Amino acid sequence: MFIMKEANMPNTEAITVKDNVDYSDGSIVSKIILNKDTGTVTLFAFDQGQKLSEHTAPFDALVHVVDGEAELIIGGEQVIVSEGQLAVMPADIPHAVNANERFKMLLTMIKT
Repeated sequence: MFIMKEANMPNTEAITVKDNVDYSDGSIVSKIILNKDTGTVTLFAFDQGQKLSEHTAPFDALVHVVDGEAELIIGGEQVIVSEGQLAVMPADIPHAVNANERFKMLLTMIKT
C-alpha cells in the first residue's frame, strides 16, 4: 500500500526530517515537503519488505537516508545507503528501491 500526503512546508518553520513522517505497517508513506516547477522534495517512510519496482525517471533524483538503511538498485548495481548517506539515481537509468529493513529517505527530484 502507498499512502501519500501533501504538506508544503512553510518558509518560517524548521522540522526534524525523520520525525516528520511515520511508518505504517505494510506500507510506504510519502509526504511532499516542497513541490515546485523545478523539482520536488518528498519524505518517504518504507516499512520492512516494501519496495518500488524497477523504473526510470526523466530527472536526476538525490536520495538522502535519514533513518535506517535502504537498498537501491541503480543500473543493475546494488547500492546500500545508510542513515546520513546520499546517493544519486541518474535520469533515464533504471532503478529500484528495496526496504530490507524499515527506513526513511528524503528524495529530491531535480527537473531542470
